[in-house]
Amino acid sequence: MNEQEFWAALTPVEPVSPVYRLYYDDQGWPLYYSMEQLPGNYIELDRETYQSSPTNIRVVDGQLTVIKPVVVIHKLKPTQEGTPCHPNDVCIVVDSGAPNQTWSLQTNEIT
Repeated sequence: MNEQEFWAALTPVEPVSPVYRLYYDDQGWPLYYSMEQLPGNYIELDRETYQSSPTNIRVVDGQLTVIKPVVVIHKLKPTQEGTPCHPNDVCIVVDSGAPNQTWSLQTNEIT
């Protein structure tokens, strides 16, 4: 090592600011988050979004779009067909020949 190489090694290196990326497929669904430059489609993110790494997102026209979660509500409803239960207590399953109230599980989705 000569004198020029020695002094060049001591010069400060400019820090490189990190680039946060979200790689996605052709339909816009997220594949993975990375700080590396890899082949494929990606958009640059801010630090907070990168750290939280949300999964309920999609990339549309190069912009990050949040998908609203679907709320699923399950509720027992009295029906004509279903599980026969004691008329005064839904927790007690009885024979269909005995006095009963039939219940079915109803599912509602709210978007």
